[in-house]
This record gives sequence, C-alpha cells and structure tokens, in this order.
Amino acid sequence: MRSLTRLGGASTEAVIMGNVLLIVCQTGLLLGRGSGRAALTHTAHFPLRVHLFICFPGPWGRCMGSDCGPGGSQSRAVWCAHVDGWTTLHTNCDQVQRPSNQRNCFRVCDWHKDLYDWKLGAWNECVPVSARTFGAPRLFTCSGGEEGIQTREVGCILKSDGSPAEDAICEYFEPKPRLEQACLIPCPQDCVVSEYSPWTSCSKTCGTGLRNRVRSVLVPPLFGGSVCPNLTEFQSCKPGPCTGPEGVYSLRVGPWSPCALPQTRTTRQVKRRKGKGQGLRERAGVKDPETRELIQKKRTRNRLNRQESPFWDIQVGYQTREVICILCTMRDLPLTVQSCVLPKDCQITDWVDWSPCSKTCLDPESPRGNRTRSRQVLQFPVGEGAECPPLEESESCEPQGDGVPPCATYTWRTTEWSDCRIDLLLSQQDRRRYNLTGLCGGGLQTREVYCVQANAELLKYLNDLREKEKASRPVENKLCEGPIPNRSQLCQIPCPIDCEVSPWGAWGPCTFENCDDQAAKKGFKLRKRQITNEPTGGPGNCPHLVEAVPCDEPSCYDWQLVSLDQCIPEDEKQCGPGTQLPQVQCVNSNGEEVDRNLCSSSPAPEPVPCEVPCSRDCVLSDWTSWSTCSQTCSSKTIEGKQMRTRSILAYNAGEGGALCPNSSALQEVRNCNEHACTVYHWQTGPWGPCTEDPSASPLNTSLGGRGSSDGQGPCSMGMQTRKVICVRVNVGQVPPKKCPDGPRPNTVRPCQLLCKRDCIVTPFSDWTTCPVTCDAVKKKQSRKRLIIQMPSNGGQDCPEVLEEEKDCEVPKVCPGFRWKTHKWRKCQLVPWFLRQNTPGAQETCGPGLQTRAVSCRQLDGTQADISECLKFAKAMPAITQRCQLPCQDDCQLTNWSKFSSCTADCVGVRTRKRALIGRSKKKDKCKNTQMYPLSETQYCPCDKYNAQPVGNWSDCILPDGGKAESILGMKVQGDIKECGQGYRYQAMVCYDQDNRLVETSRCNSHGYIEEACIIPCPSDCKLSEWSNWSRCSKSCGSGVKVRSKWLREKPYNGGRPCPKLDHINQVYEVVPCQSDCNQYVWVAEPWSVWKVSNVDLKENCGEGVQTRKVRCMLNTIDGPSESVEDYLCDPEEMPLGARESRLPCPEDCVLNDWGPWSRCSLPCMRTSNRVRMAYTLRSPSAGRECPEMTDKEPCSLNLNCFNYFYNITDWSTCQLSPNAVCGSGIKTRMLDCVRSDGKSVDMKFCEELDLEKKWQMNISCVVECPVNCQLSDWSAWSECSQTCGLEGKMWRQRSVVQASQGDGRPCPLQMEQWKPCPVRPCYRWQYSQWSECRVESVVCGHGMRYRNLSCFVSDGSIDGEGSLVDEELCSSLELAVDGDKQITLKEACTLPCPGDCYLMEWSDWSSCVSICVKGAGVEFGSVQVRSRAVLAQEPENLQLCPDQAWESQPCTVGECYEYKWFSSSHLNSTRPFIWCQRSDGLNVTGGCPPMNPPLDNSSCDPPCLMPKSFCTEAGVCMCEEGFTEVLSSTGQLDQCAPIPILEIPTAGDKKGDVKTSRAINPTMPSTIQPGRTGRTWYLQPYGPDGKLKMWVYGVAAGAFVLLIFIVSMIYLACKKPKRPQRQRQQNNRLKPLTLAYDGDTDM
Repeated sequence: MRSLTRLGGASTEAVIMGNVLLIVCQTGLLLGRGSGRAALTHTAHFPLRVHLFICFPGPWGRCMGSDCGPGGSQSRAVWCAHVDGWTTLHTNCDQVQRPSNQRNCFRVCDWHKDLYDWKLGAWNECVPVSARTFGAPRLFTCSGGEEGIQTREVGCILKSDGSPAEDAICEYFEPKPRLEQACLIPCPQDCVVSEYSPWTSCSKTCGTGLRNRVRSVLVPPLFGGSVCPNLTEFQSCKPGPCTGPEGVYSLRVGPWSPCALPQTRTTRQVKRRKGKGQGLRERAGVKDPETRELIQKKRTRNRLNRQESPFWDIQVGYQTREVICILCTMRDLPLTVQSCVLPKDCQITDWVDWSPCSKTCLDPESPRGNRTRSRQVLQFPVGEGAECPPLEESESCEPQGDGVPPCATYTWRTTEWSDCRIDLLLSQQDRRRYNLTGLCGGGLQTREVYCVQANAELLKYLNDLREKEKASRPVENKLCEGPIPNRSQLCQIPCPIDCEVSPWGAWGPCTFENCDDQAAKKGFKLRKRQITNEPTGGPGNCPHLVEAVPCDEPSCYDWQLVSLDQCIPEDEKQCGPGTQLPQVQCVNSNGEEVDRNLCSSSPAPEPVPCEVPCSRDCVLSDWTSWSTCSQTCSSKTIEGKQMRTRSILAYNAGEGGALCPNSSALQEVRNCNEHACTVYHWQTGPWGPCTEDPSASPLNTSLGGRGSSDGQGPCSMGMQTRKVICVRVNVGQVPPKKCPDGPRPNTVRPCQLLCKRDCIVTPFSDWTTCPVTCDAVKKKQSRKRLIIQMPSNGGQDCPEVLEEEKDCEVPKVCPGFRWKTHKWRKCQLVPWFLRQNTPGAQETCGPGLQTRAVSCRQLDGTQADISECLKFAKAMPAITQRCQLPCQDDCQLTNWSKFSSCTADCVGVRTRKRALIGRSKKKDKCKNTQMYPLSETQYCPCDKYNAQPVGNWSDCILPDGGKAESILGMKVQGDIKECGQGYRYQAMVCYDQDNRLVETSRCNSHGYIEEACIIPCPSDCKLSEWSNWSRCSKSCGSGVKVRSKWLREKPYNGGRPCPKLDHINQVYEVVPCQSDCNQYVWVAEPWSVWKVSNVDLKENCGEGVQTRKVRCMLNTIDGPSESVEDYLCDPEEMPLGARESRLPCPEDCVLNDWGPWSRCSLPCMRTSNRVRMAYTLRSPSAGRECPEMTDKEPCSLNLNCFNYFYNITDWSTCQLSPNAVCGSGIKTRMLDCVRSDGKSVDMKFCEELDLEKKWQMNISCVVECPVNCQLSDWSAWSECSQTCGLEGKMWRQRSVVQASQGDGRPCPLQMEQWKPCPVRPCYRWQYSQWSECRVESVVCGHGMRYRNLSCFVSDGSIDGEGSLVDEELCSSLELAVDGDKQITLKEACTLPCPGDCYLMEWSDWSSCVSICVKGAGVEFGSVQVRSRAVLAQEPENLQLCPDQAWESQPCTVGECYEYKWFSSSHLNSTRPFIWCQRSDGLNVTGGCPPMNPPLDNSSCDPPCLMPKSFCTEAGVCMCEEGFTEVLSSTGQLDQCAPIPILEIPTAGDKKGDVKTSRAINPTMPSTIQPGRTGRTWYLQPYGPDGKLKMWVYGVAAGAFVLLIFIVSMIYLACKKPKRPQRQRQQNNRLKPLTLAYDGDTDM
C-alpha cells in the first residue's frame, strides 16, 4: 500500500512493510518507525540500515538575480533533524542523499506582462455530474436539463511563438483562469409529429389497392430523443373485382445519364475493325454524314476560337437515357440522346499575398484593422459544375513594424464667446418696453463648436517638422465623439452704479477764494454736498459737489459766538442795566475751530447790553432763536428775512417799576441770505477715449493670439481728457473766472491702454467630397473657415470670405461595369454516329445546343477585367441555350415583326406578322393557321392613370424651417422663426387602369398634396408696468415700501410662464426703507399774553392761561421749512398748546421756564432720579421767597426712562438695477434703534450708547435669468424609412442646446417632424408555382418541372400580393428572390408510375419552435422542420418503399410550448380517449412526459359520462356548479340540467346573516365537495321533471300578501288627521295681519 504525503515542504512516500513505516524523501532517504525505534535508511539500492536522522528541506525562496528572464536563481534551507523533531549537525545525515539547496529559475519582471499570457483552450463537451461520481449513476427524471461540468486546458505561453512557459510566470501578473465550469445538458427532445391527414381515396378502382394518410414532423428529435414514428399509415381497400388486366403502362422514361464527350472517330474505327473486320473501302468522293460534320467543324474552328473567352472552356457533349416501351410504336418514342454542356468545375488561382493592414496607425481605442486577399477565376463553372468559392477574404490585423505613427484623434473646439447680450433674455413685452442700449445684468453669450484633428500638430511635426499653425483646420462634425461643449452660457454685464449725493449743506460764510492769497477782493460763499455711495467709474461721473456765490468782504477766519454769560448789573447792583460777556471761538470758512490769533484781524464781539429786572420791574423772557431764512438768496424783488420773539413773564408794579414794552418790541426782524441769486459751479463732460501718451514709451503691441484670459489685458499707459466749464445755474456757460479755482476738477487723467487683438480664423476646411457620378446636374463642393477670435481695440479685421464654393469636376470615366454578350454560335447537334438510328438522322436537323461568349466592359465600352463585372455588375447572362435546327418536314417561319403602331391609347387594335420560309410555303401542314398562326392581334395598350391621396397628413412644416445644421461648426439659435404659416403634406399614389402601382409622374404629380397650416406663435405672460413705490410704512426708523404689477394676459402656445402670482393675480416687490426720525418736527410759537382769570387790576397778576400755536413742519438742513400734516409728527412729542399758571405779582420772585430734564442713568432703575432746573429772572422783595428752582422725579422704565437697542429688519427681495433683467443683485436690510417700549427712535440714541453693530447690511444675490429654451437647427431629412411603398416616412430631429431656466420659455414638445416620402412602386422578382412534373408525352418516369421568374409590383404592405408587370421594370434590381441569388427555374422530378411507392413533396416548414422549459427561462435555441412522407399504391410494393425523410434548420424567435395529456370519455364506451396536446391547442404525438396518462372518470361505477358531471372522492357522480342533478328511476345520475341561480347569503357572507338550509340528496355525502371554494348554497325550484315545485308558488303568494300589508301600513302612518274647517279659515284671516305686524317690527 502506498500513499503520498508532505513533510515540511519535501515530498515523501510512505511504504508500509509489516509494522514498520518507512518515509522516503525525494532525495532517497527512508524514515522507519516501529516498536518505539526509528530507522533512517537508504532505498532498496542499499542494504537496510536503521538511522535516527532525516533530511528536511524547506520551501524554495523567491527567484533572485540581476537580470530578468531564465538567469535567476532561488535557494532553500536544508537541515538535518532527529526523528523527535530537534535539529542536529549535517554530518549526522547522509551527505550523498542531501537535497540541493539552489536551482535555476525564471525571474519575472514587469515588462514580461507584454510577452507572456494565459492561453485558454476551448471548453470540452459537457459531462454529466453523475458520470464523474463513483458508483452507478442514479436514476432521475430530466426536467429542463441535467447539471454537468466542462473542462478546458489553461497554460502560460510566450505570445510571440506560442511556446509553453512556466505557469508561475503568468501567475505573477494575474491568477490562473478557472479550469472547469458548470454547464447544462439539455433533456432529450423526442420527435413530435402532427395529427394524421384524412384518408386518401383507394389507389385502384378495382382489385386490391391502398389508402394512405400522412402526418408531418413538427419538432425533430434532439439531444438523444426518440426518433420520429412512421409518417404514413396504410390501409388496404377493395373497390371491386377487375374485369381486365390491371397496372399496365406503355412507356417508362429513365433519367438522363451524365454528360460525356463522344469518342473520337479513330477510337471508334478501331473498335469497329475489331468487331467487324476490315470493311469495304468507301467510294471516292462519297462522304458519310460524320465526315461532312468533321469538315464543317474544321472550317469554323478558328472563327469560333477567336470569340472564345479564356474563362469558359465550353465543350458540347451528349447524354442518353433509357426508354422502356411496352405495346408502343417506335415512332412514338421520345429522344434517347441529346446535346449537353460538359460540366466544368470552377477553377481558381491561389491566394495572392495579404493586402496592407487598413489600420496604418496606433489607436488604443480600436487597435485592429482589416486586411484582404483575393484570388482570380481561371475557369468559370460550366453546366452543372461546382460553383466558385468566395474570391475574397478578410481578417483583422494590427499595423506592423517600428515607427507606426499614432492615429488621428478628433476633439471639439470652440470659438471665442460672443459679447454678452441681454436682449436674448427679454420677453416679448420687455422688448417693446426697454431701451435695448442701456441694458445690463444677466445675459447670454454664445459660441460656435467645431471639430478638429486633436493631434494634427503632432502628426504634422512628425511629417515635415514645420512650425504648427495658429489654429486647427475644422473637419466634419461626425468625426468627433463625446459630449458637445456648451454653445451658450449665462454671463453678466455689470450694471453701472449711479452716483448718489447727499442734500446740499448750508451756505458757508463769505470767504476768500484762496486764503493764502488775500490780495483779491473777490469772495465766495460755498455750499457742498457729499457722495453717499461708490459709483461705477469713480467720482468723475457724479454731478457737481460745490456751488459758489460771489460775495463782498470775504474773510477766511471769523469769530463764532458760542454762548452768552449771565447778565451782570452794573456797579455791582442786584438789578438794573448790565452786560453779558460773549463766549467766542475762532473758526475757518468750514466752521472748524482754529487758533484765536488767526481772527486777530477781525474785531472780537463786544459785550451785549442786558438788564436784570428789579422786584417791581416788568420781566421779559429770553429771545427765541432766529427762525429759518425765508429765502435762500436775495435780489431786487426778493429779500431773505428771519425773526425772533420774546414774551412778558411778569408785569411791573405801578409807577415804581420799569414798564413793559409794547407788543412791537417783543419781536425783532433781520435780513438774511443777502447774497445775490447767482449760483456758479464747475460742470464736467465725459472722459474721452484712452489715447497714447506721447511722453510714455510705445508698448502697445498687437495680441494676435489668445494670450490673456479675456484678451483685454493692459499694454501701456495712456491719457484721457475731458471738458470742464463754468456754469451759472439756470443761465448756462460763463467765463471760468466766475467760478472759484479751488474746487476746479481735473481735465486730464492717466489710463490703461488695452492691447490690440487681431481677428483669428481657422484655416479653410478640406473641400467637401464630390459624388462620383456622371449625372448631368452639376454638383457643388464647398469649404469654410470659422472666426475663433473677433478683433478689438483696433486689431486686424476679419476676412470677408468665410465660405467658398466651386463646381465639381465631372469624372472623365464614369464608374460602373456591365456584361457584353456576343452572338450565339451555330446550333450544335448530337454527333451523327449517335443519332444515326433515329428518325431524320440523315438530315442535319433536330434539337441542339448553342453557346456564346461574354466579356466585361466599362460603361463607356472599354474592356475591363472580368472580376470587376463579377463584383459590380448584375448577374452574368447565360452562355448556353437550347436550339432547334429545322428538318425538311418541319415548318420554318420568320421571326415575328414588331407590333403596328396605335393611333390613340385605348382605341383599336395592333397586329404583328410572320411568314413561312422556303419549302414550308408548299406544305399543307404548315398552312394550318391553328398550328402555325401568321398574325397576332391585341388591343392597343390602355394607359389610363388615376391619382389619389394616401396616408395621413404630415406635421406642419415651415417653408424655410431652418437649414440643415452645418457639417462644420454648430451655432446656437438666436430667435428662430418657429411659428407662422407652414405647409403639411400628404402623399399621392398613382395607379394604372389595371390598378397597378406606377410612378407618380405618370399622374402629372410631384408626389404630394400641399395644404397651408398654421403653427401658433407662443405668447409670453404679460404684466403691467410697476406701480409707484408706496410711502415708507414708518415715519421714523425702518419700514417697508411696496410696488406691484398685475396680470394683463396669460401665456399661451408655450410662451413664457408668469411669475408666481397671488390670489388677485398680482406680483409684489418689497424693499426696506428708512425714515429720518427728525424729518418732521413740532414747532411751537411763543406763548401768548397771559389771560388772567382772577384779575387784580392794581397788581395785574394772579391765575391765568397762556396759549401758543404748535405746527408740524418738514425739517431741512436749514431748519424747519414748511408745514405738513400733523399726523407725520410724533404725537408723543407734541408740545403743549396751552398752559395754566400763575402770573407773578409785583415784587414776587420770577423764574424762567423749566429747563430740559436731565438724562436718567442707564440701565433704568427706580433708585435713580432725573432733575430739571430753573433760574431767577427777578428777585423777590424783602420778605418774599422764590419757589424751588429744582424739580426731581424718579426714573421709571418706559415712562421717563428708556433702554435702547438695535433691531435688524428682514432681508429685502433681490434688488436689480433698473436696466437689468436678471443676474447679480443685492439684498439689503435696515438697522433700527428701538426704545424699550418698542417705539422706533432716532439712531442717535443708540449711537450715543456705542452699541455693537455686528450685522452685515448688504449681501449679493442672484435673480435667476429667464433663459428661453434654445434648440438646434433641424437636421437634414433622413433617408426614407422604406425604399418603396405607401408607408415610407422621412424624419428630421432637433435637440435641446440650452434647456429653459427660470421663467424662460419652455422647450416645445415637438422635437422631431415627419413627412411622407413620395410613393414609389415596389418591384421584386418572384417565382411562379412549380409546374407539374413533365415527362414529355409519356406516362411516368424521370422528368423535369419548371417555374418562371417574373417581375411583380406591390405597394409594400405586408398583405400586398402584387401584380405582374413587364420585366423591364425589374431590370435595375439584383436578380434574387427573397435575398436568394441562386436562381433555380427547373429541377429534376419523378412522375410515379402506376403501382410505384414514392416520397411525397416536402411539407411546408413548420412554425419556429423554441427548445425550452416553459416557465424556467431555460432555452437551447429554436428550430423548424419539414418532412417527406411515403405514398404507396400497391400492397406488393410496400417492401420497396424509400425511407421517409425530414430536415431541420435553425430559426429565430421560436415559441416556447409545453405538452400535456388530455382525456375524454365517449358515450357508450367504457374506455377513455387519451391524447397529447400542445399548449397552442394542437393535438400531437410525442412531446408529453413519459408518465402514466391521467385517470379518467371510471373511479365512479358506472362512470360519470354525462356532460358537466364529475366524480367525487366518495365515488358519486355530481353536477358542476350551476347545474342540477336529474336522477333516473334507479337513483343514478341521468343528466345535468342548467338552473336559474338564486344566491342566498350564508353565515360567512358579509352581505347578510341569513341561515339557510338545503335538502341534501340521500346519495350525496354531507361533506363539502372537493374543488368548491366556500359555501355557496342554491335553492332548487325545479323538480326532476323540470317543472316548478309547489313550494315556489306558496312562497310567491306569501310574499305578495306581505307586500300589500307593508304598503297599507306605510300609507296609514303617513296620513295627516283632518282639522276643523273654521279654525283653518281663522288662520287665513289672521295671516295678513301677522305679516303687516312683522313688517312694522322690521321697521
């Protein structure tokens, strides 16, 4: 016993000898173990010695080495070990048997991947899994297929020569492919045949004959299935006894022998001499017919050979056949010998060398090309010779050799983007509304896309090493693959920010124009305003910011009064006249404080005289501040005035005190704004173009290429100038000296000069190809180039010519080839020696054969190689034909003349004639015009044509609906004309008088009916203009203002949709607004004179009332200016208009009005107070005191103390420039200062607290641009979907270049259009039916059958049979029938003789059947089959019958069928009828599973044979649902009668809960019948005799009585009781009164 094992990587072999186990190393060492002892010994070559040590080699290491390939080496460790596992010295082991520790190996490197590869063998045959397992195969039923395994060989090979290599080399790069895989072995498919046909009639009318019936094969036997059964069934028949001989025939013809050449005369003479001895010498001058024939052949041989083509070696031979004659005369015998063409097989040359590979460059995408080789015909097939094999073959190849250039690759290129255009985004309404010149914001820019050769520069460099051109040459778009770059994109034209300025400030003091130069006496008053934003282009585009007015007595510095000190009486008195010292500061013309010394030239303000009233004096209030000046300037008619007032606070006491002044002294008026109304300012013009600065170095070189990203980079510095003039307001330009020089704007500024950009165009594309035809119509060829960069900044202009066109050259030689046929040669008869025994053999006449030569010509008639015609011409004409040389007794006639001409179509007849020739004129049989007519007459052809429309109307097509997209370059549509009037087309069809389809030109029609149609134009949504902005929702702080548009017209026909509208069809725009809290202020006039209610005439004091007028006024920079409505001012801050107080009496203390309250400290707390102060205007007399001069109140939150914080508003909608449609905008929000009680207040309250402002007030935003859907041009019309017929259509498509965005116009649904093709007749070659088998004029034997090839026309529809037409109409078609170019017009056949047994003709091909498993998705292909059954006529000949035959062929889209057993019982029969049926309902034999046929109904005794009956499991016959059992007198089922169904709901039914019962038939068990779902119960109103049962009448009567009772009860319950008549009348009288009263109440 032997077994292999592994020990530490070394292969060992274990040998069991008795009880000792020896382990043999590969190197020859043995390890023995037994009885606790170990032995180490050599193999049988040495005497057995016991050792305790074994060899122990380790695994091989990695292949190492400096060079790649077979020069590597690998090593392994080898050690000596004891049997117990410990290692020891090497000397303890046998050194002779020590394994090697080093060996050569193949070192694999990465570049070996290209040299080595796995070679995959073909998969072997699928072997069943059961066949590979041990033991006997188990039996199983095949369903679908049997699982199997197939294997293959896999090895590593060297690619160059296919030599095998180590697997480890290939495994280094990829794992070894699998060696086996699962497969499926299909189940055996038995032969399936159809049902038998009906029996034929008896083959004989007397005696014993046969009847036959046949069937055909539907599915052939496959995969080892059972063979087909007999297709024919015979049955003997005896119509009656025969009175005479039966089955006698007179003539039987055998088949023709193969064609053979006759023996030469010399050979036959030798034979004749041998057979007959030396014959008599023939008389001189007398030649036998054979000699004459030979002499004639010699005379014409040279002439014939001159015409002979070298490709046809035509030899005329002869063939014979056997004719068996019984009871017939020799005169009636058919020909037994005839001329024939000796068959010659096609002979061809050897293959020429392979052509160069069509792929001449390296292409990683498709690296392989094709190469071809051809061979020539030496001898064409003649007669029945073998046809020529293919003369050309091709195979894939790769370009060979070094230095193969890379293939041309193609890529998309684009031109420069066009300028950004806003008008492309405008709706129809916007186009009419906007001034299209100043638009800005989001727009659209376009470019052209074209295809170029991507590596053209590289290939050009490789070819001629020249410098590459600037731009690549455009090529046809179809060469480029991959996504097409965008042809349009959104862009942005920045909207100019208009300059915004603040309101004018107040006029300043009169100051010198230049304070450093005060020599000039002229002065100006200035007023200024500031720029409040950052306008586009800087401040140069802003309006003037300074206005000046000339004035006198200018000064640069002046004293400004800050305040007046308290009035101090003179001489240190307590009261009386005194002075107030002014507190002043020195300010410049801008109001800024400067050093006091600068004002030294001006006198300082003097102390102001004043008076402190004594205790008995009149007391006056302080002067109010001066009012706003009534005019901004002064003239002769206008003066500015301002006023101030004061009031009496206390009257004087009698004579002692100073008197109060009269009322006029309580008011002062002074002049103001005395400067003249002549305002001057500097006005600037626009900046001129940037021109070269002569002082700068010239660097403005032209940028021809596309160097910078936008081509607009700066090249050098230039300069710009503008006009600056002095303008007097409302007058115009004045001399410059009128305006101050100080604020004069600059007239020159530096600028950046933009680089020149030249126009760049591509080179011209190649000329478009010219069609290689010889049409009379001249074709054009064109080429074009594209502009890829437009010129700018004065660069070189583009060339005018972008497209060139020229006429195509007409080819000198028109392409095309045709066959040329030469004259038929003389008719060759069978050699005389063969026909010498036939009637008329002495004459040279009878049937023969004639040949002709065929050559190849070009269309212009020049000689061409025969192979050209084989490729490009139609089928080769026939080179042989049967002919007849007339004998003396034959009638000879001339050929038919042409038909006579007709005078008119469809009128009269036309004739043609022929005449007898020579001796035939005198023969009586030739004068028989029935046999040999000399004239033929036919009606004149009738060419009547009828036109009528066919098919549907096409789409509506615009007349110039866009040219086909250019082959070179693809543009983007702007606004294509996509609507308006177009035309739709309907095809016209033309028929002749025989209702055959003809060309439409016969009906004088161009093939169409045209009808005008309208494509409705899209109408965009139309809105009104924006309304005016509403007033800000708040008069103080942040509010919102709103404007709106409303809907005027909805979109239709695919116009732009409306923006989202509200419920009243309006769209709003809301923006925040800020109202200045000091915009409107309350202005209070001085208090009126006291109205003392308790008048003390002496004292003029006491309780009284003062009033004053309070108005709301618009506040300006110069102070309140005009009155406005009171609601605009804050009502909380409105001053009091009246006050009650006590008018001080003489000698009382008089205080001024309270001053303002002090501020509460923040945050507000109850513990803090606020105070207000008053001071003494008149001291009281002795003994009297002044009231408190300080008023104090606690600080209370939201009453007199407020906290303040910022409030941020919501973002506004995205605001665009007024001239923008979309694009980048800005969202704003406002900051509000809000009091703790929620009221918005002036921002100064928050600003004073230095609150943190952490919000961003503006963010950029984008309004989505309304991009209309942009479509490509319509493509060119496609080829017609059908080359002929009525249903051909042409299509054209367009694609979406830019999908609609935002509220843009959506894409139309119609992306393709169709129109009918002109109707063309469908011509085809079609065979006629095969003729009957013809055996000349005899009864049976071998003959021929024929069919014709005719030209048919049809309308191309599936069911169109077609009509026969002249063959000329099919002359342009290839000679083929249903794609088969092998035309067969005759074939051999057999006409069975009486009593023969023979094969029938082939049956039709069966329908395509899929070999599959129904429902399992397993399919093994599809097949169709036809068969030939045997027919016999004589019972005696049944043994001589040929075998039946069938043949199959693969097909596509077969139907998957399944087969099932069916059974049925016949009446009066105890045996069931069982058959197999296919799933399409066809009864078949074969195909059903080989199992027991289904059980019949015989389990019931007697069986249930009644229709609609079945046998229950209990063995009782029952009827199906809906039928009732009618029983016989014996209790057996007699019939199943249909019953009307009355369904009563059962307890399980949701419709009701009615308990039901049913009489159970005694013969029926009470269990639920099998096969019935649920419990549906039926009442049976009919008895066994078919009449209604009595209970039915009872139920009907009871139901009727119940119905009468229910109706009566309902009537009585609903009937109202009668009321007394009097009461009803009383109600009627009271009713009007009630109504009148109700009316009064309502009033």
